[in-house]
Amino acid sequence: MQTLGDIKRRVDEYVGKFNALRVEIARVIVGHEDVVEATLLALMAGGHVLLEGAPGLGKTLLVRTLGDAMGLRYGRVQFTPDLMPADIVGTTIIVEGERGEKRFRFQRGPVFTNLLLADEINRATPKTQSALLEAMQERQVTVGGETYGLDNVFFVLATQNPIEMEGTYPLPEAQLDRFIFKLLINYPKRLELIEVLRRTTTQDAQSAQVTMSPDDLAEMRKLVREVIIAPHVEEFVADLLLKTHPSDDHAPQCVRQYVRFGASPRGAQAMVLTAKARALLAGRYNVSSTDIVAVAKPALRHRLILNFEAEADNMAPDSILDEVLESLSAGRALS
Repeated sequence: MQTLGDIKRRVDEYVGKFNALRVEIARVIVGHEDVVEATLLALMAGGHVLLEGAPGLGKTLLVRTLGDAMGLRYGRVQFTPDLMPADIVGTTIIVEGERGEKRFRFQRGPVFTNLLLADEINRATPKTQSALLEAMQERQVTVGGETYGLDNVFFVLATQNPIEMEGTYPLPEAQLDRFIFKLLINYPKRLELIEVLRRTTTQDAQSAQVTMSPDDLAEMRKLVREVIIAPHVEEFVADLLLKTHPSDDHAPQCVRQYVRFGASPRGAQAMVLTAKARALLAGRYNVSSTDIVAVAKPALRHRLILNFEAEADNMAPDSILDEVLESLSAGRALS
């Protein structure tokens, strides 16, 4: 049985390694501190991230830097309309042996890595998009009736370009639900842009050094699962999720007006897991309601299915979630 000292030591190690990783990434990535922290929380919780932002804002650099700082293999797939599922998961090929005999061999695709950047995932056809579905959820792929397992550390960071929507294939709800977070990346501020120019237009390009091992990540993920969540916080999560459903008796008016379908139970799981990772970062071994509020929007914004009226009124999921959170906090004190 763990003593209080053992727990404190493990939490301190978690905080130290998390902050060291965040500092090392900041040596390469300028700004976007909230995006980096949320990405790391998702990584600690064992989930995947959907990143929405314009081209050229450092999404590829984030994956490469994360891989360098953790000593992990990383890959990148540019999703296009002609991309096939075999281009992602791999295919079975015929090879010739030393004696001239023919045999089948599985040629692994880019999904067999630790960190995978699925760039502009909404440009590929639904058939190709779904090729990632089994890998993201089951950590395995099936080709030609054979199942091949992926590494224990498998993290997908998929991107969407919100500007050019012509010729794209919106992700189906089942696949959106597999992402633990949807993060919005914005343009850098003036001082950040100047720093980007200083770092990228000289010969002294910054690169991240290894600060954490895959074994460290496995231990941190294990600790996240051990964090305590009190019954009243679980009730808070349940109430929050149910208030996103227009059929709920306590749903705010904006939900009844603009939402077709509310968030799935995976949304509640996403909030709890990432809130546990956030609580540890604050040096706590228990989840508070403020942790849940902090992760609610990235965990739920892609799980709300809005109606045509919401589109006509230019109503964003974040605005609806703000009203849901406000209605909850009005009825109880956050702890």
